[in-house]
Amino acid sequence: MPSRIGQEPRLWLEEIVRWCPGSAGILFRRWWWGCRLANLGVHAHFGVGALISGGGNISIGSHFAAHRYSALYADTGKLRISDRVSINSNVCIDACDGGEITIGNDVLIGPNCVLRATGHVFQSLIVPVNQQGHTGGTIVIEDDVWLGANVVVLPNVTIARQSIVAAGAVVTHDVEAGAIVGGVPARVIKRRRL
Repeated sequence: MPSRIGQEPRLWLEEIVRWCPGSAGILFRRWWWGCRLANLGVHAHFGVGALISGGGNISIGSHFAAHRYSALYADTGKLRISDRVSINSNVCIDACDGGEITIGNDVLIGPNCVLRATGHVFQSLIVPVNQQGHTGGTIVIEDDVWLGANVVVLPNVTIARQSIVAAGAVVTHDVEAGAIVGGVPARVIKRRRL
């Protein structure tokens, strides 16, 4: 109990910084997360309400933007984000429970997307699913990828470079380089050409 009480001042300060409006809020969040992440490049922007958990396992490159209410989780996993990545509002990127997520350069992630690198264990019908634990997996988003609004990316998926995932798609399998995919589950719609 004493260790939890000792953390409370930091948690209070983190909530104040998280919700601080305007230019001052942007500067405070940049400074705050720069002190707590494994790495944070230059020109990072964290919008109002952005949430980060497990910062010591998160590395972010330069010219990064996470807009309002987005969340990055890596308490017991690894999250690596390269340069010039833009995460729109209300995005959840979750590398907890032994998962790993790697995001390349020049990636656009639309609003309300979910990337979750782990899944629930569900083999037993006797034990409730919420008590069976998780299986860690990986998600790799290569360079120059665009995920449209409301995309869901499941564990053990690689989305290759220069791909586009249409709004509302659920990605359950690897996506080839230059493919445009959509649907549930996502399938190739067409291919990008030079």
